[in-house]
Amino acid sequence: MSTETKHEPDKNRYMLLVDDREAGLADYRIQGDEIVFTHTEVDPAKRQGGLASTLVKAALDDVRTSTTLKVVAQCPFVADWIDTHPEYHELVERG
Repeated sequence: MSTETKHEPDKNRYMLLVDDREAGLADYRIQGDEIVFTHTEVDPAKRQGGLASTLVKAALDDVRTSTTLKVVAQCPFVADWIDTHPEYHELVERG
């Protein structure tokens, strides 16, 4: 199984591909100097193996390296993920 995460800025989302097929997404909106993650979803048939975590990590890594935006986690999954990964706390404390 191969996974890839693509940023689709024109659709305000990160897309997770599994074996070149859409398997999940993380929606966001930009508000000033913040990126607000609003919704994360993974295909119910593919919810094993930590795919949602793979998606969120890739999205946050992209935000970290490509922007200076502060992360706001309205999505409960993203909020919980950040809470359990202290190395990402600085993203919510930017600015």
